[in-house]
Amino acid sequence: MSEIEVTERSRVKRGRKKASYDRTLVNSIIDEAWVCNIGVSVDGQALVQPSSHWRVGDELFVHGSVKNGLFQQVIKGQTACITLCILDGLVFARSAYEHSVNFRSIVLFGKGRLVEEPTEKRAVLDALLDKYSAGRSQEARPPTEKEMRVTAVFAFPIEEVSAKVSSGGPTDLPEDLELDIWSGVKPVSNVIGELIPD
Repeated sequence: MSEIEVTERSRVKRGRKKASYDRTLVNSIIDEAWVCNIGVSVDGQALVQPSSHWRVGDELFVHGSVKNGLFQQVIKGQTACITLCILDGLVFARSAYEHSVNFRSIVLFGKGRLVEEPTEKRAVLDALLDKYSAGRSQEARPPTEKEMRVTAVFAFPIEEVSAKVSSGGPTDLPEDLELDIWSGVKPVSNVIGELIPD
């Protein structure tokens, strides 16, 4: 396990006990999550959109239309903020105030590198398919030249990043422990179902 260098921007300010800068943990959250949210400033307004993402080595990748307004800002060199979260449980306390959730999340800051070299671009897009299902890139029809042209792929270095993890049961106040109210955790998980033929 290696620690990621902490910057003023990536340092967790609230909930510091839940913070981690461990690269193995960060990578595992990126790999397990299915959707990230990427945010930039467009004409002075915050714009955030969800996106599929995947990891190859020490880079996080996202892709979409080359005409996407948010991606145009990334192409211009604007720093993006990428977040993702895995919900692990709903935490029920005896008091309304102490209800919470168990989660694993990351916040990443960085400038996206536009992947233009054809061999690299194809390889990282194959890695996206293989995240969906091992070997899928060898089963699917390869993208056409036009499909490759209209698809923008960005690589963000996994360098300025922090993780937060919340786990465990409710924190009931001592005076609430005698209340006849159920408390505990309802686990939450992502389940990939069986294939539904088209």
